[in-house]
Amino acid sequence: MRRREFITLLGGAACAWPLAARAQQSDRRRIGVLVPFGEDHPVAQARVAAFLQGLQQLGWIDGRNVRIDYRWSAGGADRTRKSAMELIALEPDVVMAFTSAAVAPLRQATSTVPIVFAVVADPVGAGYVESLARPGGNVTGFAAQEYAVSGKWIELLKELVPHLTRVAVLRDSAIAAGPGQFGALQALAPSFGIELRPVDLHDTVGIEQGIAAFAKGSNNGLIVTGSPSATLHRDLIISLAARHKLPAVYYERSYVPAGGLISYGSDYLDQCRRAAGYVDRILKGEKPADLPVQAPTKYELAINLKTAKALGLAVPPTLLARADEVIE
Repeated sequence: MRRREFITLLGGAACAWPLAARAQQSDRRRIGVLVPFGEDHPVAQARVAAFLQGLQQLGWIDGRNVRIDYRWSAGGADRTRKSAMELIALEPDVVMAFTSAAVAPLRQATSTVPIVFAVVADPVGAGYVESLARPGGNVTGFAAQEYAVSGKWIELLKELVPHLTRVAVLRDSAIAAGPGQFGALQALAPSFGIELRPVDLHDTVGIEQGIAAFAKGSNNGLIVTGSPSATLHRDLIISLAARHKLPAVYYERSYVPAGGLISYGSDYLDQCRRAAGYVDRILKGEKPADLPVQAPTKYELAINLKTAKALGLAVPPTLLARADEVIE
């Protein structure tokens, strides 16, 4: 080969390599992930890890055939809105939203980019979808729980503490699920001889003052309903329950290994893994409007015997036999 021909060939190959690399880069699909918690929050980390595990099982590997852009927004609603707008500006093929605190700002930022959610208690009541069977827009996903489960929380508390008569209910009245869950509890409380007292989950000071004021009475208990605010303040709520000697039931398992007494609720990590399946289907051409919102398929009961002992409670053997997890 002549020297001039070799140089020409080498130059052409050098130009082709970056072009091929750019083509490969452009072929990658793009996923946005919005998490309305700090990057160091253990619950948020576990949920994102479950979602990524689901993606990998379906063949989607970050940096290989997909690019994943994250926004963690522990700074409140304003920061979450800004993060949502930043993600949409990146023109992703689909966005994964953890909890209603992420879905609401994403819907404000776009009506066209597909959004898949997990751990959202009442997507219809919140206005995210038209119905569970027919979402009807650019949003679909996995509902956190059904309101009927709320009755189980009262039943569990009464089984643990038969003389219980007063229960504080931590709820976030700013989201649809807050009043919804409290309403379901109100409908059942009289049949158990229980008086309910709502305590709003707005900020640290309000939670501390609300629980302290309630705990001055006797025969007390605590129910923590599902919301992003409850997740954000998880450790504070557990410590307040211990300080005021309140037997407490929580809406999901992550509270119990952290020191909570008992939980009953759907398997949120399973939902996050399953949400990857919807992301996969959308990346392959399906529309959110055609993917029905999925109800929970797994519920789990967890009990912390160490916490029960600290509260002076003897957990009935029948309750232990039903538990999916017992921490000693």
